[in-house]
Formats: sequence, structure tokens, C-alpha cells
Amino acid sequence: MRLSIDPSSAEPLFDQIARSLRQALATGALQPGDRLPPARELADSLRVNLHTVLRAYALLRDEGLLEVRRGRGTVVVSRSPQRLDPRLTGAIDALLVEARRVGLTENELIRLVTHSFRSNVGYDRISGE
Repeated sequence: MRLSIDPSSAEPLFDQIARSLRQALATGALQPGDRLPPARELADSLRVNLHTVLRAYALLRDEGLLEVRRGRGTVVVSRSPQRLDPRLTGAIDALLVEARRVGLTENELIRLVTHSFRSNVGYDRISGE
């Protein structure tokens, strides 16, 4: 598995790492039971601070995707809720970066997405609502 980050991006480095790992889960490149590289090793390979990787791992742990075992490594414990097309996960991640950039809260973003989704033609036929 190869991760790449863009140090010049407005997206925080830990979010970029977490996004890349989520995408690997969504596409099946990472499976439950797979071990992730030690945080220090990944930090060295990406040329970032150790705490940046630890923060990304902690975020994914809090989402229920990873189990971080001190001294024993980090293991994938769950797959993303559903396997999404990588283009869709990339678009979602880009939306999140832009929402953070303009200062939207999570609830504001959810309301905007829900409104947009429901106002699209054909929504009633697809969802039955």
C-alpha cells in the first residue's frame, strides 16, 4: 500500500493520511486483519512528524476502522460501511476540505448536502420518499 500526501494542500496532513487509508478500505486494498506500518515507519516514509501519523491513526480508531495496540501495532478491524467507488470517496473528501476551508460546521454541511440531494430530479423515484 502506498500513501501520498500533498504538503502544499490546505487539507491537514493527518486528514490526508486518514483519507488515503479510508480509500484503501473502500476499494478493498486494505482488509480487516491487515496490519498497518508502525506510525514511526510511516512518518519516516512520508517525511512527516510522528504525531501527524498518530493523529490519523487515532481518528480512524475513533471511527471504528482501526485498533491501535501499544507495542503490538495497528490493525484494520472493520471495513468502511460500504465499498464506494474511489472517485466518489475522492469527491466526498474534496467536499469536506472545501467545507472546512469556508468554515462550515458539520451540521451545516449535512443540511446543504441533504437539500441538494433531495432537490435533484428523480430523487423521489429512487428513494421512494
